[in-house]
Amino acid sequence: MTALRLSLAIAAVCVWGCLITNCSGPQRSVNAAGSVKPDKDRHKAPEFALKDADGKLVRLSDYRGKVVLLDFWATWCGPCKLEIPWFEEFQRKHQDKGFAVVGVSMDDEGWEVVKPFITGIKVNYRVVIGNDQTAQMYGGVDALPTTFLIDREGRIAAVHVGLVDRREFENGIEQLLEAPANASSQPAVPALLVGPR
Repeated sequence: MTALRLSLAIAAVCVWGCLITNCSGPQRSVNAAGSVKPDKDRHKAPEFALKDADGKLVRLSDYRGKVVLLDFWATWCGPCKLEIPWFEEFQRKHQDKGFAVVGVSMDDEGWEVVKPFITGIKVNYRVVIGNDQTAQMYGGVDALPTTFLIDREGRIAAVHVGLVDRREFENGIEQLLEAPANASSQPAVPALLVGPR
């Protein structure tokens, strides 16, 4: 077991144990960043290139122009398993509006355990295998689940650490989907020439 996996396991057990014993009220949000950050406080999400279950390379930049829910999770993480059905529903409900979920599995065993898991529950969004380097790029990812909401310009708009109330995700996603896309990120439209040439 890697040091990262051990620390993630301990953090997940602490969050899960707290939820089971109701130490802080029902379904408390351990939210690192509060709700969606104002535009000026958002920073570019780090680029990654990781393989999905079909061996295809997935880059965050592939989703530019979309709102992305980027979820760091693992098959052994109880709270992660509670959130996955929500994320599947968000994918179904919002994919036509420019929204996508990407799951980053932090399982040390890789596809050997992840592929049967995602196939068994019929996950409807892309899943890739992360590593220590990916976790470090995103600030260390000290607990699972850790979920980032990324705006259409590829900037981190919210960070949720631990099990978060479903409504908090929904509100953030809807807020980001309703926001107009930044004009600087739109492709240039060629000018239409009118009149004699």
